[in-house]
Amino acid sequence: MLDLAADLVPLMDAGVPLAAVTVTAVVRSAPRGVGATLVVTRDARVIGSISGGCVENDAVMLGLDALRTGSVRRARFGFTADGTVTPIAAGLACGGAVDVVAYPLDDSVRPALEAARAGRSASVRLELDGDPLVLERPAAPRLIVLGAGEHAAALCRLGAAAGFAVTVCDDWALLATRERFPDAVEVVVAAPHDYLAGLDDADERTAVCVLTHDERLDVPALRTALRMPVGFVGAMGARATVARRAQLLRAAGVTDPELARLHSPLGLDLGGASPEETALSVIAEIVASRNAASARPLRDGSGARLHGALSFADTAAAACAVRSA
Repeated sequence: MLDLAADLVPLMDAGVPLAAVTVTAVVRSAPRGVGATLVVTRDARVIGSISGGCVENDAVMLGLDALRTGSVRRARFGFTADGTVTPIAAGLACGGAVDVVAYPLDDSVRPALEAARAGRSASVRLELDGDPLVLERPAAPRLIVLGAGEHAAALCRLGAAAGFAVTVCDDWALLATRERFPDAVEVVVAAPHDYLAGLDDADERTAVCVLTHDERLDVPALRTALRMPVGFVGAMGARATVARRAQLLRAAGVTDPELARLHSPLGLDLGGASPEETALSVIAEIVASRNAASARPLRDGSGARLHGALSFADTAAAACAVRSA
């Protein structure tokens, strides 16, 4: 539910009655894990998902019943442990089952939703007929985009859609504007290396992407970023640019171990050329790096890599990357 905060808070502000359907247990395999939530309005508008679509209709009906009665409803969707099919749903395509609980939403969840919408860590404890349900969401991973050109605008849009809290920084005020980057949580006009030097909360869930295309800005920004405790540092550029930049970084005192952290040229090889396709390749590389994944097509591997291991946004990014390859 907390991952739906951006959609739910405006609905609550407008006084729209809402009910949520949350997965409380998974038997064998399911498209999404415990905590996955779907929210419905009285007129059957649906926000979110609890599966790949195979039980969504039944979940909506259960949510509407909870909304109509103002009470908690529980069900199992899919196959039971002995292999029989529940009367509620024809079963999950993956052969598993999910236990769900449906419940009306009230203002008690608003503080947690507000925190989640702002990208902060959030937690809410729900008492559902005496059974507690705790939903948690960590702070959004950060994506710091240095440079405010068209590739940066595309990367900001896709990064925000993939669940990152995006900051855009450029020393040119004409480009670094809220109008050009409406999805960013922060737009900063400053020299990129000065902005990075002033950060005291960057961590392994922070990714820094340098898109400035100016050695005078690239080199000091990368030198600073490579010495920070961030999880990912990347820089855009053709291979000749990458080679020259590496020489300049070494001349600026960057060590070979520090330079080995740099992802450049930035992005996976998807064969695309537009700013949007390039941004997709960058997000795909960041997600693969964050999860220590191979970035190979899933059909070439084994195991249910997407089931529970990645967020829904990560899964969507991986699927888009495979389709674009």
